[in-house]
Amino acid sequence: MTNGTQSILIVEDDQQTRDLIARYLRDHKFSVDAVTNGKEMDRHLAQNRVDLIVLDLMLPGEDGLSLCRRLRMDSTTPIIILTARGEDLDRILGLEMGADDYLPKPFNPRELLARINAVLRRQSSGLAASATASRLKFQGWTIDLRLRELRDPEGAQVPLTSAEFDLLQAFCERAGRILTRDSLLSMTRGRAGASFGRSIDVLVSRLRRKLDRTEGTSVIKTVRTGGYIFTPVVEEA
Repeated sequence: MTNGTQSILIVEDDQQTRDLIARYLRDHKFSVDAVTNGKEMDRHLAQNRVDLIVLDLMLPGEDGLSLCRRLRMDSTTPIIILTARGEDLDRILGLEMGADDYLPKPFNPRELLARINAVLRRQSSGLAASATASRLKFQGWTIDLRLRELRDPEGAQVPLTSAEFDLLQAFCERAGRILTRDSLLSMTRGRAGASFGRSIDVLVSRLRRKLDRTEGTSVIKTVRTGGYIFTPVVEEA
């Protein structure tokens, strides 16, 4: 469980849903603020620290997908998207824009709470990494497990979402081994299923865009039997 200092921002235009989420999370010791659109979100973020954003996709004005993409340009704050649509496409697009998780409406507030706690645990888990194995390196890249940072061969920090970092860590700790989608789900998200399996594919695509420097080659190879393999040699830094 997370502690009571965690701050959640809800971006939801439906008052009933917004009030339900806010009340439930406050009952579970979160600090909660709620806004109805992107402009209000921007004003709040400019003045307040937020640990996680619950973001509805269907918003007046700038929609949730656009807001998610814009947030990811300069922030790694975890994002859980809500969608009233039942189509996988909306969920996949949300993940491609940088969301850490998603939940289709209608939903049980207990499930939202469980997902918030899971995302926040992943976000903070690197702080507990042991000092003897807190940094890994591959092909000039450095991944700091304690600070949850990735730096390229030139030393520049490469922003990763919580989900992207978890997936990269799983690959680095098991480099050279074939990892199925189910095993990656178990290591990074703790659940399985066809729709979530597709989310692993989306995360792999996002990692490839950030890690691959040469066109036509990738550090993450697709295995025809249904999985992936991280090809670089990984060493402790």
